Amino acid sequence: MSTPARRRSPEEGHGPNARPAPHDGAELSWPQEVSHTPSMSIGAVLALLKPEFPAVTLSKLRFLEEQGLVSPRRTGSGYRMYSRADAERIRYALTQQRDSYLPLRVIREQLADLDAGREVEAPSRARVVSRDGELVRPAPGARVSAKEICELTGCTEDELDEMARAGLVLADTRGRFPGRSVQVVQAALALGRHGITPRHLRRVRTAADREADTIDQVVAPTRAQRTGAARERGAAQAGELAELYASLHAELLRSAVDELG
Repeated sequence: MSTPARRRSPEEGHGPNARPAPHDGAELSWPQEVSHTPSMSIGAVLALLKPEFPAVTLSKLRFLEEQGLVSPRRTGSGYRMYSRADAERIRYALTQQRDSYLPLRVIREQLADLDAGREVEAPSRARVVSRDGELVRPAPGARVSAKEICELTGCTEDELDEMARAGLVLADTRGRFPGRSVQVVQAALALGRHGITPRHLRRVRTAADREADTIDQVVAPTRAQRTGAARERGAAQAGELAELYASLHAELLRSAVDELG
């Protein structure tokens, strides 16, 4: 009989209130079917993940440990030793960040659910259709051309130009757009079907830029430390704050609509 799954306590890991991960014979964290025997150095884990995640770094792996997503063992000399299960937890976190744009807070909750044996609901994906009929969207950090945006969203070049003039999407000097522009164009097209034009949405862009400036001021001290770990913390903090701003905006908008009667 397989060992029942267990919710990982926030105190486990190597943070300020850390306590060791369970040893052999104890209830195992997800994925239970993979070896939990510590057998890989941090360098070996990096080499294992690099082909799939070229941007991953040693500082990123240390940061995920600091955030409680994985708890490698420590040797008597203090070196980290990872199990295959640890590597799979890291792979899961990196995949969710890359493909679903999820903040670490949500990924941590998902891993806790998996530890407890609960199913994790797949995040909603952008309804973008590629040539082969699969649902796709550009990876975070990707740059896409105007032609690609039109092909992926079904918008016309004139519609995209109107969105660009309103500041909803911004091209770089080479005429390429951030990957997230695909979702922005989709949302703008959906609003357009209700008679809300890009001109009406200019204020939304202005508000987003102001909120981004506030977030930048908050995370600037962390980024100023100029270490790989600090950059990872700053990026994660900025992502979490963006999620909170989005949630607050959504609730305020719902409240205002409710007042309309």
